[in-house]
Amino acid sequence: MPPPKESEDTDKEDSGKTVHSTALIVDASVKASPSGMEVWRIENFKPVLMDKSSHGKFFTGDSYIILRTTALKGGALWHDIHYWLGKDTSQDEAGTAAIKTVELDAALGGRAIQYREVQGHETSKFLSYFKPCIMPQEGGAASGFKHAEQEEHKTKLFVCRGKHTVHVPFARSSLNHDDIFILDTELKIFQFNGSNSCIQERAKALEVVQYIKDTYHDGKCDIATIEDGRLMADAATGEFWGFLGGFAPLPRKTAMQEVNKSSHSYSARLLSVKKGQVETMEVESLMRELLDTSKCYLLDCGMEVFVWMGKATSLDERKSASKAAEEYVSSPDRPPKCHIVRTMEGFETVNFRSKFDTWPQTASTAAPVKGRGKVAALLKRQGVNVKGLMKAEPVKEEPKPNIDCTGDLQVWRVNGQEKILLSASEQSKFYSGDCYIFQYSYPGEDTEEYLVGTWLGKKSVEEERESAISLATKMVESLKFMATQARIYEGSEPIQFFSILQNFIVFKGGLSDGYKNHIAENQLPDETYKEDDKALFRVQGFGPDNMQAIQVEPVAASLNSSYCFILQNVSSVFTWIGGLNKAEDQELLERQLDLIKPNAQFKIQREGIESEAFWKLLGGKAEYASQKIARTTAGDLHLFCCAFVDGKFLLQVTEIYNFDQDDLMTEDIFILDCQSEIYVWVGQQVNSKKRSQALTIAENFLEGDFLLENLSQEAPVYVIMEGSEPRFFTCFFTWDSMHGDSFQRKLAILKHGGTANIDKPKRKVPISHVGRSAVLEKPQRSRSASFSPDRVRVRGRSPAFNALAANFEKPNIRNLSTPPPMVRKLYPKSAAPDPTRLVSKSAAIASLTTSFEKSMPTYRESLIPRSVEASTEPAPKPEQSGDGNLKTNKIESIQEDAKEEEAEDEEGLILHPYVRLTTTSTDPVTDIDVAKRETYLSAAEFKEKFGMAKDAFYKLPKWKQSKLKMALHLF
Repeated sequence: MPPPKESEDTDKEDSGKTVHSTALIVDASVKASPSGMEVWRIENFKPVLMDKSSHGKFFTGDSYIILRTTALKGGALWHDIHYWLGKDTSQDEAGTAAIKTVELDAALGGRAIQYREVQGHETSKFLSYFKPCIMPQEGGAASGFKHAEQEEHKTKLFVCRGKHTVHVPFARSSLNHDDIFILDTELKIFQFNGSNSCIQERAKALEVVQYIKDTYHDGKCDIATIEDGRLMADAATGEFWGFLGGFAPLPRKTAMQEVNKSSHSYSARLLSVKKGQVETMEVESLMRELLDTSKCYLLDCGMEVFVWMGKATSLDERKSASKAAEEYVSSPDRPPKCHIVRTMEGFETVNFRSKFDTWPQTASTAAPVKGRGKVAALLKRQGVNVKGLMKAEPVKEEPKPNIDCTGDLQVWRVNGQEKILLSASEQSKFYSGDCYIFQYSYPGEDTEEYLVGTWLGKKSVEEERESAISLATKMVESLKFMATQARIYEGSEPIQFFSILQNFIVFKGGLSDGYKNHIAENQLPDETYKEDDKALFRVQGFGPDNMQAIQVEPVAASLNSSYCFILQNVSSVFTWIGGLNKAEDQELLERQLDLIKPNAQFKIQREGIESEAFWKLLGGKAEYASQKIARTTAGDLHLFCCAFVDGKFLLQVTEIYNFDQDDLMTEDIFILDCQSEIYVWVGQQVNSKKRSQALTIAENFLEGDFLLENLSQEAPVYVIMEGSEPRFFTCFFTWDSMHGDSFQRKLAILKHGGTANIDKPKRKVPISHVGRSAVLEKPQRSRSASFSPDRVRVRGRSPAFNALAANFEKPNIRNLSTPPPMVRKLYPKSAAPDPTRLVSKSAAIASLTTSFEKSMPTYRESLIPRSVEASTEPAPKPEQSGDGNLKTNKIESIQEDAKEEEAEDEEGLILHPYVRLTTTSTDPVTDIDVAKRETYLSAAEFKEKFGMAKDAFYKLPKWKQSKLKMALHLF
């Protein structure tokens, strides 16, 4: 449920009633905070504030009120209020909790959503506050029960179903193949894994086991796991079945499963509440116009009953409606797990609005600012901290690409069913009538990572859009689904796209046959850009590594005071600088001018003092905008699990609240909704048919707009495969780079006191630094030297890299239509060489040691060794002791390095001399992996150039490796 946005209007809240409703907060002595949770227990029909250490600890004989406050990105505070009713709580206490919840909502401005939670049937949102679970204890306070004393341990059986952990009868008949069960005995906790349960469900159940161990056993008990269907003769399995009276096969279907087969269809009924009495309304269809702002209503949807309270209703009327709803769901014919959700006019949940056939798309009603101000003033005089009642500070975040920007880029233009590779100097120039495919490979932690995407121009034809997506999907398949796939529309490009292209120009028109045929068939004018045509470009971006030039209509109305522009025709070039621009924007203007009109003589025009020639070229003066063009920004995050109805491709989504990485289940597909971007995460165990439909799932999600966020159908979409998550996705989580069997990993941690003694491969996580400046600090280059339109594109590296980039343009060096070659990573080595292999090489080692003694460089703290900084400098003399010999410890280290390097040279890799491996070589080697030039050096020459052994070199961070390689012309 998305929190509605606030506006600055005030509401007609009755201030007297609002002040009266603060009794709950004042009596409970709440110290509200901008973000967090407060819990009260009903004792003697009054709310008593619970200590934070007691949060999540509930007793079956009590009723509780829970206030959850969230600070949204826009700066507003959103409140959710839940009142939880234990199965043994009295009717009077339950009624008190319901009434006090209404008062708390009024004190907060009447904008909170209120939920009724019944023990064993809590909502997913409520359970997400208390991880890993809640396990109510027998007893109570205000109800007259006594808390269960821990005199003797009672054996209990729990079942874990999703986020619910429920106490079930301690009997073998409670077990089934689909769920996970926890048997809590005095000396040992058993986890029984149903054969149909998945790895993540088992791993989450282990968190419950940990909770039970810490809470009820003081962390001192044994843990055992029992696998359904595996009759292994181990003591733990026999002990488990012994508690249940011996082993017996489990039934295929449980009685519970048969009972739960209830109809999903239920016709919603609208009822009005008058003086505490519920009256059915006869209506043909549900429409917003039926709700009167001066009344309260019930909307009965079967498993959910909504209470809608109009803005003009009094506090007493809201309490009366709440009590009527409690009585309504308490009738014998109602299911026990029926939820009540109360909402105020203007702050309706998405679920409530979706029940109506028509609901107008109007601006959200403002929170009653005036009422909240009076409440805050009253509480402040009474010494209560009221910071949580006011509006939080907006969250200000600068966009970050979260992707390594030093990788290799290839771009193709789509022409019909084919793709045409663009040269390095043309790969950042796109046409609005065309579609493009790009493949970007960049260094990850263990291997290359890939981003394969499509860019769809606004004027491109549908056939070529489909062709572009199909061709890109095949490229992802050829990479064994290890690449992230992106779908990007013109005008909605994400920060990652701009960062990897760095210089991006969009021209009008198109070059593809599809565009030209469309123009001819519809007899439309061809707007394709030509160098001597009259054209106007808007320049934008954040800096030299992220700048764009967009061709717009060459008229005065296209100008904007917040941007710089380039205006040209066959004889003249003007640069126009808006009055709201900064010096950095003007620098971008000059850089883009070098790409669009290199070596052109231009005339600078500043806003307000333009020449007549400038206005004449634009066709005369006209009004224009002054504010920057609004782009969709990242909003509050929402995670959804996708399901398909009856196996058909009919998308249903379920929101996951307060999510983390463990909520991503390997058998399912999830959507992370950032509003500005959509991420589709596909688990490794999703079948190939659903995996191939990932983009279609995203399109259906955008079309469905389940949270009514007015999502753009052209929002960027990423398809991400489990195990290949890029940094710009994992940054939304507290990410664990380990993957594989999460159950076994957590089990090892649980059994070994916090240390996993298992060897699992790391999930690839891109290196954290971004931007070219993070790789190599370099002096500012002149415009003419940096931006020649014919120059080979250099991606943040030294000028020596030009030669390497040029090689990529030679077909005989590398075929650019295929992905970059994948090579076996040789270093670092995890084990020392076999000593038996070194015995036969003793003479060679001794000789090698002698040569090292003569010319061994001393180690320095600098990242670049002396041999790199000044190649003409004579080798330093080795450090000597008083008798003129090398120190013993250095001799030993040299011998050890020699042994290590001898083994490394025996990997079977063909070696080449340094002079033929450099990017500036006059006789370069052609049959090598250009990304791993240093691996072809002999151990001795490697140590001479880098000042360290290969093993030590590959232990350095990637950026340090790149820096050393650049200095040696090996990058």
